[in-house]
Amino acid sequence: MSRRTKTLVTSAVLVILLGFVAFTLPVPYVILSPGPTLNTLGTDNSGAQIIVLNGRQAKATTGHLNLTTVSEQSQRITSVQALIGWLKDDQVVVPRASIFPPGQSQQQVDQQNTQDFSQSQDSATAAAACELGYPKSFGVSSVDSTLGAAGQLKSGDKFVSVDGVPVATPEALSAALKTKKAGDVVTVVVDRNGVQQTAKVKLGPPAAGGTVPRLGVVVTQGCLFPFGVDLGLGNQIGGPSAGLMFALGIMDKVGTADLTNGKFIAGTGEISPDGTVGPIGGIALKMIAARRAGATVFLAPAGNCSDVKGNIPDGLNVVKVETLHGAVQDLKALQEGQPVPHC
Repeated sequence: MSRRTKTLVTSAVLVILLGFVAFTLPVPYVILSPGPTLNTLGTDNSGAQIIVLNGRQAKATTGHLNLTTVSEQSQRITSVQALIGWLKDDQVVVPRASIFPPGQSQQQVDQQNTQDFSQSQDSATAAAACELGYPKSFGVSSVDSTLGAAGQLKSGDKFVSVDGVPVATPEALSAALKTKKAGDVVTVVVDRNGVQQTAKVKLGPPAAGGTVPRLGVVVTQGCLFPFGVDLGLGNQIGGPSAGLMFALGIMDKVGTADLTNGKFIAGTGEISPDGTVGPIGGIALKMIAARRAGATVFLAPAGNCSDVKGNIPDGLNVVKVETLHGAVQDLKALQEGQPVPHC
């Protein structure tokens, strides 16, 4: 073999090796794709009811009110995988920094998503209670089963006093607890369905980064149900975007109206306690997920209209919503064959 031939062969081998290395090395991207959808009126993957009412019989429901999600593939993405993702219609490739900001670990991002999801559930419960006409008050929206309030306080309890100090606002409650320490037992007086009840609650340690010992409840100044509403999926998905569908699911189980009329409805949207529906990320992928699951109607936040246009799967009727009240009216209009707003 001549020197020229040897050089050409060696060069070719090196090019092949470098190409292989280049295509298999991890790149700083994340691949997003349509995630699972779950019917808030039904059960999760383990068979547990997603919405559970404590102290009230849930109304029978007929259709679907599915929340939608986006799946993330973030572990060791190669350039080949990123290239394939760019070429697919049902995948989006984004810089890793857009999902995991610099200076934050994946664990920290996951913790924030879990916190946002929990807050969205509380907001959904308050918004649903207001839409159904329950009064506003300062009280307990949910109870932590691992802390002192478990078995002592209940969802829907309205605060009256703590150790004799009147508490009508979150600030007043915090001030009443600020002088205490973890392990102290305080006397909490609440209004429960119009009757004052007294409870002895052992305070738990402050939340991470906090200084005030905890009763072990989530409080709200919004509307309160006079019964408990437990929402699941906390260990399965994260982020705030399921709020609208949780609120509608609660209303369908508690209220007198059938919001689905047996139809498969899906949607997304962050919700505030006053019922305002805010925009979310990944809506194009969520619409794909909804249609694949069988949805024929999709509720989309008005703030996402620019992302909706041009990305609607065939057979999916996308309805623009701005508030929980508007979403309810739109669902009723669909049942009556009336026009509804679109992006």
